Amino acid sequence: MTDHTDDDPAGTDRAADGDDIATSGADDDIAATGDDPPDWTFSERDLVILEELAADPGISSRELAGVLEAEYDVDVSHVTVSESIRKMRAAGVFREAIVPNEAYYTFALFEFKFDPSHFAEEWRDAMASIRDDPHTLLYFLSDGEYQWKSVMMFPTAEAQSRWIHEFYKEHGAVVSNLRNHVVHNVLKFRTDPEIFRGLHEG
Repeated sequence: MTDHTDDDPAGTDRAADGDDIATSGADDDIAATGDDPPDWTFSERDLVILEELAADPGISSRELAGVLEAEYDVDVSHVTVSESIRKMRAAGVFREAIVPNEAYYTFALFEFKFDPSHFAEEWRDAMASIRDDPHTLLYFLSDGEYQWKSVMMFPTAEAQSRWIHEFYKEHGAVVSNLRNHVVHNVLKFRTDPEIFRGLHEG
């Protein structure tokens, strides 16, 4: 883990009381930057399709129609299966992303701690800069002292250091500290099919 603290020691301590700065006075604006929750009512067939897609993301709609008939006694055409997948994707029921193998990029978890004295004026630009940066794979809010977190990808350690330097030049007024943790081994990165069974019960 690496800490990158600015030159103002007092600024580092201003957010140490754990106040929820990320959402203080800006709940609606921050919420507006995310997607609306999917408006979707699951059928049993939808959930089976999601389970099978999680088990084999490369399965074709024709193959999936065969699995539905053979294993679940659901007689449906591959065209209908394809349309169900398309509608769920369009509604935001599931997300898709092409993620490079970690052999090609250095992955890192970044954690951002705020300087509250400049937060109101600076947070929107800083948020947009992280969210829209091509190195950002995942960006989210959390509780605690470091309330913005992102998973980033860089081709080299030097590129990562350069990004941190440039970010402080542009947005150092709102960030009192940035911690980055380099990901050395990815032990699991997938959705297990079993997770969708909870939606059956819900």
